[in-house]
Amino acid sequence: MESCSLQSSSITTIPTSLTKCGFIEKPSIHGQFLKFPNLSKFAHSRKLKILDIKAQASVAVKFSSGAVEAISKELETKDENLAFVAGATGKVGSRAVRELLKLGFRVRAGVRSAQKAEALVQSVKEMKLDVEGSQPVERLETVECDLEKTNQIRPALGNASVVLCCIGASEKEVFDVTGPCRIDYRATKNLVEAATVAKVDHFIMVSSLGTNKFGFPAAILNLFWGVLIWKRKAEEALITSGVPYTIVRPGGMERPTDAYKETHNLTVSVEDTLFGGQVSNLQVAEFMAFMAKNRGLSYCKVVEVIAETTAPLTPMDKLLAKIPSQRVEPKKSDVAELPKSVPPKIVEPEASSSPSQMEPAQAKVVVTRPLSPYTAYEDLKPPTSPIPTQPSSKKENVNSAEAVSTLDTSDPSPASASGITGTKPAPVETKTARPLSPYI
Repeated sequence: MESCSLQSSSITTIPTSLTKCGFIEKPSIHGQFLKFPNLSKFAHSRKLKILDIKAQASVAVKFSSGAVEAISKELETKDENLAFVAGATGKVGSRAVRELLKLGFRVRAGVRSAQKAEALVQSVKEMKLDVEGSQPVERLETVECDLEKTNQIRPALGNASVVLCCIGASEKEVFDVTGPCRIDYRATKNLVEAATVAKVDHFIMVSSLGTNKFGFPAAILNLFWGVLIWKRKAEEALITSGVPYTIVRPGGMERPTDAYKETHNLTVSVEDTLFGGQVSNLQVAEFMAFMAKNRGLSYCKVVEVIAETTAPLTPMDKLLAKIPSQRVEPKKSDVAELPKSVPPKIVEPEASSSPSQMEPAQAKVVVTRPLSPYTAYEDLKPPTSPIPTQPSSKKENVNSAEAVSTLDTSDPSPASASGITGTKPAPVETKTARPLSPYI
């Protein structure tokens, strides 16, 4: 009787208890058969064969799950200096790759075919050496990725911390009615969803002026199968995804060359403000690379950018500071410093055991500030008005009343007669009840 082994490295030998019963001890290798010559003598031989197969299958499942967990942990840790560029062979994408390499990034360039990436790799090889003397091409990695196939996007991202989306329907395929919908919207949305699952730190997307407008020039551009409408839907998908984002809306980039920046300076504006203008692909690529390096300045902003001859030369950080953020950026420093600031507050009272340190605390407890501001008027006496002089006819009555009062007080009391000294009665006290109102 023969039994086929399902796993190569799970069970290496047959247990010794089975060899005593007549089994042959051989290593279990993938595709090798184990012969049991005396298997027919035992009544439970079929059960033993099934148990051996089930044991090997269970070990195989444990190995595959462990490998998946290890890969998932590696992907969760993001590399701050690793960027993924979608559309790396395009006009803006290829320039963005080179600008990122100049800033010290390692770049994963997403391309649809390796043949299209040859020109990109060659242009990177022609770049000047870094300050450290290393070749920029050593930090470039081309990855084949079709954004219309969702199963290829997540592995292509790797552990990149920032994603630059530079895709768009080709102008050469003017007669492709589905181009703007497939590329500008669906492919971008697929990339946004993959980046959301991967929990990237920042997502930078190239859009266009007029995506949220009607009339000129939006109406003319939408003649290209509603391209601005689909770009706007892609923007909405990114904004609602929850990923920190920056949307760049450049002006026309068809005519300006790379030398355009020598005579035209960048100028930015908030969303839905500019109606027209031009800017070069290189200027947009440089702006996006700067955003990837300074993510706090571009956190959740929609930036409309053009280049003009009359615009002053302004640093990019000041340009981004003009655009308000649509979300409040969480401060990681406060969260990091919170555990460090709590222990001193608990330890300090316990450590202050000397009397000199305790005296200030007692003084603060004794001297309390009253809650009512009217306590300052406790000693205030009611105002008195001048008493008019009494007529002479009533003076005799007053004198007689005073005489009676002196006689009453001069009579000895029983307590005084017996020689017992006592306290004065309450009516004789000089204290008088103070009126509640100062106007009585």
